[in-house]
Amino acid sequence: MAHRLEVVRGSVVWSALREEAAAAARTEPSLASLLNAVVLSHDDLGSALSFQLARKLGDAELNAMTVREICQQAYADPACLGAAEADLHAVFERDPATKGYLQPFLFFKGFQALQIHRVAHRLWSQGRETLALHLQSRMSELFQVDIHPAARFGKGVFIDHATGIVIGETAVVGDDVSMLHGVTLGGTGAERGDRHPKIGKGVLLGAGAKVLGNIEIGDYAKIASGSVVLKPVPAHCTAAGVPARIVNCPSCEEPAKTMDQTLSDAAYDYVI
Repeated sequence: MAHRLEVVRGSVVWSALREEAAAAARTEPSLASLLNAVVLSHDDLGSALSFQLARKLGDAELNAMTVREICQQAYADPACLGAAEADLHAVFERDPATKGYLQPFLFFKGFQALQIHRVAHRLWSQGRETLALHLQSRMSELFQVDIHPAARFGKGVFIDHATGIVIGETAVVGDDVSMLHGVTLGGTGAERGDRHPKIGKGVLLGAGAKVLGNIEIGDYAKIASGSVVLKPVPAHCTAAGVPARIVNCPSCEEPAKTMDQTLSDAAYDYVI
């Protein structure tokens, strides 16, 4: 699509989403009511996203109307809404299976789970820890994605497929990171305090990658699928294996955006 060639941000994302929803309602009348309720009846992305998350999360303990109000309060914060816009654009930009913004908004659990986490994190930061943990629990039940509400995320994050994602309490994920299903950002045992990984800007985490402990993965690094990383990885380097070692340094410039998961034929001799 022509949109993929553009740098799309802010209200333009919302305009594109509405156009796609209107077109889909015309071509698939059986979903017109859904598309109107979730997208076309709203004035902005924050309102539509609040409705979408509420219809997913609402249950007997916390009804959809209450969840919607909680989400609307979160998206009244320009930083929270801006991060959601950047996340939606990241999916559109990096996932070749995505034809537009409507697909991830309606159907992709990686995008939806991340937005639930952003709301839960805001609640956690306000001291509303019990409600934040409730949202985390519902997210885990619905999407098989378990992100502690205290974990910190930058903007423009892409979580592809998402099943089996586990991210611990003191983890930090930088801007423009991409991760595939089965990624764990965990601890190495029962230690307390700051115990989870710090993932730099533009990092690519392959399917099934396990990054354990309070270690730093440098900007634009790449962690190969199935790797177990126990020590820091320098910026712009690729780590692979169990335990992981450096197999390419420097790696490609922006692995999270290119989604390039290939490994160099040359392997370095030292273990990280």
